[in-house]
Amino acid sequence: MTTPLAAKIAREYGTPCAVIDMDRVERNIARIQKACDDAGLASRPHIKTHKNPTIAKMQVAAGAKGITCQKLGEAEIMANAGIDDILISYNLLGEEKMARLGALQAKANMTVAADNSTVVAGLPKAAAASGRTLSVVVECDTGRKRAGVETPAEAIALAREIAGSKGLEFAGFMMYPTETGWADAQKFYDEALAGVRAHGLDAKIVSTGGTPNLKNLGKLKGGTEHRFGTYIYNDRMQVAAGVASWDDCALHIYSTVVSRAASERGILDAGSKTLTTDTGGLDGHGLILEHPEAKIAKFAEEHGFLDLSRSNTRPNVGDIVRIVPNHVCVVVNMMDEVVMVRGEEIIGTLPVAARGKLR
Repeated sequence: MTTPLAAKIAREYGTPCAVIDMDRVERNIARIQKACDDAGLASRPHIKTHKNPTIAKMQVAAGAKGITCQKLGEAEIMANAGIDDILISYNLLGEEKMARLGALQAKANMTVAADNSTVVAGLPKAAAASGRTLSVVVECDTGRKRAGVETPAEAIALAREIAGSKGLEFAGFMMYPTETGWADAQKFYDEALAGVRAHGLDAKIVSTGGTPNLKNLGKLKGGTEHRFGTYIYNDRMQVAAGVASWDDCALHIYSTVVSRAASERGILDAGSKTLTTDTGGLDGHGLILEHPEAKIAKFAEEHGFLDLSRSNTRPNVGDIVRIVPNHVCVVVNMMDEVVMVRGEEIIGTLPVAARGKLR
């Protein structure tokens, strides 16, 4: 059954359409800020999920010390909107990026991450271009096997290299522990901290990350801040991880059932170009709130294939359904804008300003 709000959204914007509930967005911001405050940590939200300066400013106004960006293009959007404390949690390489980083550092307080000597060797060019000292944190791998130095000895050596580079300041450590790896992260950090202190350095920033690590918030003794991204909207993955409820999921994809060619199957107008093929390790590609037993089984580009064999209720052609995506960050990057609602009222649209800023 199509709700009155869904019918109104379809009339005004069409489907598929990304819709955010601003009451839930505000509750999510307040909930996470309180969790950080209670844990004695600064909040440094990651904008990779919402990609919008308006929401980033809401996070800062609620108490966040600054923001996290993954790419320079995102940071440029945020700095141009007046946000002036930005961590780029990604290795930056190349002349073009150093020129852009220098321009950013001239207008905002920037911190960047590095996990190897090649990255560190390029960063003095950005510092020189800005005329200011650039803060650098050492990214440490504590079990996720993504980026990051793998041993405390490597972290200590890279910290010394940063401190010895003209225009750079060693600012501390950045980690993204696995949900069960915080004891290992503590051991890594303690050894790395003792090592840098033995060389006259210290870590003013000790940054941990991940919305799924909400349950571990404050567990790292010596941590100073935490980076959350997905919490702003939440998704099926966060519910599965136990750090959000369905009521915390602030973004829904409104999609129309366009075909019911057989009793146990159907087609949505939201395919891989809307919901993405990133399953997040879950069964199916999203939860349909009106028909939770239904499965979005597979995609074509503009077709979402419904498996209704387990569904007690089945939609009709023309019904508009609401979908909680598996991985909301990737979904948002597909959109030029999101529609904002409060209760049953549409209050406007919000551009996904940093959409596609992949470099």
